[in-house]
Amino acid sequence: MKFQISRPSLTEAVSQVSKAVSTKTTVPILTGIKVTVDEEGLWLTGSNSDLTIQVCIPIRQDDKEQVKVERIGSVVLPGRIFSEIVRKLPGDEVDWVVDERWKTTLRSGQAQFELKGLDPEEYPRIPSFHEDRMFSLPADLLKSMIRQTGFAVSTSEARGVLTGVLWQLEGGNLTFVATDSHRLSRRQAEVEGPEDLKVENVVVPGKSMSELGKILADRTGWVDVILADNQILIRADHLLFFSRLLDGAYPDTNRVIPKGGKTEIRVSTKEILQSVDRAALISRDGRDNVIKWTVKEEGLVQVQSTAQDVGSVLEEVSAQVKGEEISLSFNAQYMLDALRAVDSDEIKILLTGTMTPFVIQPADREDALHLIVPIRTR
Repeated sequence: MKFQISRPSLTEAVSQVSKAVSTKTTVPILTGIKVTVDEEGLWLTGSNSDLTIQVCIPIRQDDKEQVKVERIGSVVLPGRIFSEIVRKLPGDEVDWVVDERWKTTLRSGQAQFELKGLDPEEYPRIPSFHEDRMFSLPADLLKSMIRQTGFAVSTSEARGVLTGVLWQLEGGNLTFVATDSHRLSRRQAEVEGPEDLKVENVVVPGKSMSELGKILADRTGWVDVILADNQILIRADHLLFFSRLLDGAYPDTNRVIPKGGKTEIRVSTKEILQSVDRAALISRDGRDNVIKWTVKEEGLVQVQSTAQDVGSVLEEVSAQVKGEEISLSFNAQYMLDALRAVDSDEIKILLTGTMTPFVIQPADREDALHLIVPIRTR
């Protein structure tokens, strides 16, 4: 195996696949990064058995040669040290030579490193997928859907399926749902795919969703989503992102979403967010991080917080109010997470009772909603 590669391209690809490399594992080879060079270019793979990321650096891109291949082959290199070496190499090009015992020599500028590689045949195989269960959507839309739901997954393993985000697809409409039983976030969007393709109870781990959001951060264009029995593949330009799916039946969350409200508030997202953020300065030092809202019929939301050893805060936010006066208390962080995920200048909040879950959604559309369960206070 012998080739030369552009160091900036290599650095970027290694940083992406490193996100999936195991640091603690019972399978030692998964602490490594698999490197393969062939007629298409250089392939880098990182995996922790739940998550696999594969990036290709093509031989040519934008009429510029990135990889000069003399001899094809594969090797697995220790992930942590390899990543650090690549990041600190001094030159613009990296020369690679791998011998028949997988000893790898890297030369760049005035530096030369030798690493003991491992047999690539021991590295787990990439799962195979059939494209009959595939749909596509813009990368920006997928990033937005992840950002608007992923924060609501459960962090408790007690109900493992709730540590993931539910994906459903019917009639070309993709729905993400995340809940930890105290709050819920849902986002819907139209996608491109076969009209008869139906997806039910596909639950992607929250950690995988978070890494996917990061790895798509600088990507534009479209991505393909391909489903298998216990795996999902997201395919973007020169990137393959595999994640295992969670076992178990996701609960029917439609039953807990109120169909209307006794009181409807329309308010500036920025104003109510800043108000809650200020109130949280007091509440987060209290025992339960609780904030109280009192909605007044004359068009005001009173935002109040008290912590016994800290003090209290009270302020009023102007709003359009329809319906009954109502008071309720909730976890300040849940509200901040929901409000920060709304990408609309104005929100609509539907309240049905002091202890009934309430709904927050953009005032101008119905494709996203957040639900919070109030807290009982004495």
